[in-house]
Amino acid sequence: MERVRGWFTGRLPEEWRIEDPAITIDREEIVVELVVGDVELADASDVERDEARAGRARAFREDTRGRRMEIAREAQHRFGRTVSWAVRVGDHRELFTHIAAPVMTRLRQPQRRVLDTLIDAGVARSRAEALAWCVRLVAEHESDWLSELREAMEHVADVRSKGPAA
Repeated sequence: MERVRGWFTGRLPEEWRIEDPAITIDREEIVVELVVGDVELADASDVERDEARAGRARAFREDTRGRRMEIAREAQHRFGRTVSWAVRVGDHRELFTHIAAPVMTRLRQPQRRVLDTLIDAGVARSRAEALAWCVRLVAEHESDWLSELREAMEHVADVRSKGPAA
């Protein structure tokens, strides 16, 4: 994580760095979330402000496409993962092209019945979509626990790196 964060910190153009980028990494993908300056609208409605933020995110995406693609190619070669981009304008977050990685799993009948119930109820169109819905729900409702678990895993990785085999 430190290598990736350090590389992007040094590689990103200074004008894109209103704040340090938020970087998340998994086995397949690196997502770089950049903060763009918020819109300044006096006496604007929430709808107008939301649309202005969406417009600013879209403009950033289009205006930086070439440079982002170049940086992504370099990072993909260096770190062996796909690079995706997100931008935040105020409380509006937009994730640009990103991967949806297939995940194989074996489920017993009680778990399959949960997925099939979601399909039958029209919540999802397929078992894959139903499973993704379940994962999003867990992430939303258990975010504090998941954050604590990730921090614990980082601590374990740190301790391992200092061990005798390091």
